[in-house]
Amino acid sequence: MAASTTTVRRIKLGSQGLEVTAQGLGCMGMSAFYGPPKSDPDMIALIHHAVGSGVTFLDTSDVYGPHTNEILLGKALKGGVRQKVELATKFGISFADGKREIRGDPAYVRAACEASLKRLDIDCIDLYYQHRIDTRVPIEVTIGELKKLVEEGKIKYIGLSEASASTIRRAHAVHPITAVQLEWSLWSRDVEAEIIPTCRELGIGIVAYSPLGRGFLSVGSKLVENLSKDDFRQYLPRFRPENLAHNTKLFDRVNEIAQRKGCTPSQLALAWVHHQGDDVCPIPGTTKIENFNQNIGALSVKLTPEEMAELESIASADNVKGGRTLSFCNAPFAALDQLDGLRSLYL
Repeated sequence: MAASTTTVRRIKLGSQGLEVTAQGLGCMGMSAFYGPPKSDPDMIALIHHAVGSGVTFLDTSDVYGPHTNEILLGKALKGGVRQKVELATKFGISFADGKREIRGDPAYVRAACEASLKRLDIDCIDLYYQHRIDTRVPIEVTIGELKKLVEEGKIKYIGLSEASASTIRRAHAVHPITAVQLEWSLWSRDVEAEIIPTCRELGIGIVAYSPLGRGFLSVGSKLVENLSKDDFRQYLPRFRPENLAHNTKLFDRVNEIAQRKGCTPSQLALAWVHHQGDDVCPIPGTTKIENFNQNIGALSVKLTPEEMAELESIASADNVKGGRTLSFCNAPFAALDQLDGLRSLYL
């Protein structure tokens, strides 16, 4: 399924008027965490290809790099591209003075927003997420400052990432939350119990990051075999040797269904996310145009209720081995130095 044959439909994200493409593009791996940063010209070409193909919802964060991914996006948005996209970025993980912490105090919120605007070289951020919740600061205080930024025209819509159901409710009472970003895929389904129903009750859009299980649902164990030494995924519990063989069997069963349907496993896994509802937007990341083309082919894959049930029985929460977040107990100290900042992001 080539990109040229796929029509990328648009959906409403949340209840405040934001409209995005039904599938977005996660930009983290272009600059951080998934091995060495990729070349700016290649990544700008990929971003321009995505926009030209109809995928206009772009996702970044000030922590990716840190800062270098936003700078990359700023370059890619030149020449009239900015007017064609819906741009999301995030704040909340600070690296000031060699210290790493989660911050949601008003002064930091404002400073982070101003810095992102400067790096992106834009006047207004379409969707601004709190990347992680600062439990030392009442969420009402953080959202209060974000509300001011909306009123000042520096951001259009407010989002939360990896927030609990109760935090989402409290935040939404101060100012409407447009979107909640969370990890949701065939093998990361813990959000289905409380967070997804809460978002739907409140009319909040759902943005699914890592919808391909950080690449595992695309190629299975081959992913782990080819990771570079500075790719943090090698430390994820699900990719460790004690869990990998079991999880590979799950991938093999997903792959069998994909072959039966005449699509790739990544298209099947993305289609499963799309079939969760029109309020859900997956944002698979990639650094290759060929993979991007394959990913948007998922929009053309139709699943029957029986196929959905079969997929869910294979990849139920009880069947997947290992947690979804980073485990540092197995990582050597040298690797932790290389991957500085990931504790805050993934624990």
